[in-house]
Amino acid sequence: MSKLFNLHTHKYTNQENILELVNQYPWEFDEKIPFYSIGIHPWYINEDRLSHDLQIIEQKLTLHNCLALGECGLDKRIEIPLETQIKVFKAQIFLAEKCQKPLVLHCVAAFQEIIQIKKELNIKVPLIIHGFSKNEPTAKQLLDNGFYLSFGKYLLRNPELKTVFQSVPNDRFFLETDTVEESLEEVYALAANYKNCEIEEIKEIVASNFEKVFQLKRI
Repeated sequence: MSKLFNLHTHKYTNQENILELVNQYPWEFDEKIPFYSIGIHPWYINEDRLSHDLQIIEQKLTLHNCLALGECGLDKRIEIPLETQIKVFKAQIFLAEKCQKPLVLHCVAAFQEIIQIKKELNIKVPLIIHGFSKNEPTAKQLLDNGFYLSFGKYLLRNPELKTVFQSVPNDRFFLETDTVEESLEEVYALAANYKNCEIEEIKEIVASNFEKVFQLKRI
């Protein structure tokens, strides 16, 4: 039986049946977490320590148990200027490409900008939008441009996402808990219900996507 894979969580729970991609920040790194992503979230950009943060990210990206760079991205609903966010985002994309690690993306009201940056920089590593919560046309546009979509909190909270999730091809989605109290098993159960299949099938689909994107054999 393969493990469940949690694409994005801020809480390490150390459960034997789950591989958790725990979100870490360079300024508060925990060595004890077995698998993680590391990045500068747009909310927490601090230009005074930016070069130091990027240095730490680059060091960690070379390690086997650092599976991705993230979360990073763009957020138009915060006060940090978009130009600053784009600069920091592009610096992290450069590191992800250099170390050949996928990017876990935070994106709020900036999907067109992120698609444009992907085209402009000709990004080759996989790009995963975490916590997807938008409509079918937005999902389609992202999928057409090669993005993966990860579902969790909003899938549980918003029944209107059912048809959006059903429209996503099986080889292009991940599941996550992010910051919710509900368990990953609950997210998998709902995903199986929406895709009209057994939980074992959803586990197999996500495990296969995980192997492909993260270049890591299932464990």
